[in-house]
Amino acid sequence: MFGKNEETKELNGPTNSLVSRTTEIVGDIHFSGELIIEGRIKGNIYAEDDSSALIRVLEKGSVEGEICVPSVIINGLVKGDVRSTKHIELAAKAVVAGNVYYKLIEMVMGSEVNGHLMLIGSNEGETKRLSNNNKKFSFDSKSLEKE
Repeated sequence: MFGKNEETKELNGPTNSLVSRTTEIVGDIHFSGELIIEGRIKGNIYAEDDSSALIRVLEKGSVEGEICVPSVIINGLVKGDVRSTKHIELAAKAVVAGNVYYKLIEMVMGSEVNGHLMLIGSNEGETKRLSNNNKKFSFDSKSLEKE
């Protein structure tokens, strides 16, 4: 039952990591799988662009640093740029103080970006700027209006 094969066998399937409410991490994080943040991170967070990595910043969670992860869901505070090569979702209580680089973005009413929204083009280095001079925009179903 507990032979050598069991001891050396690698874990299969997705791995999940949780930074709980009472935890603060200072330093960069490199991960795969899913990272759930309820606490506080002071550092950059990275995952491989071609991976299925996902980061979730929950309502009470905060990150002070850059996030470079393929799939991102934010409902807390991020002070730094966010780069997503697959999908980013900004939930109702999301606040991003930095630029957002995305391929596909979903923004719920109430989410806030204090920076530029940059579409990542088909060429990896190519981006298109959607906002101008850090002006705020409000979204409704009919049009895009400057506040």
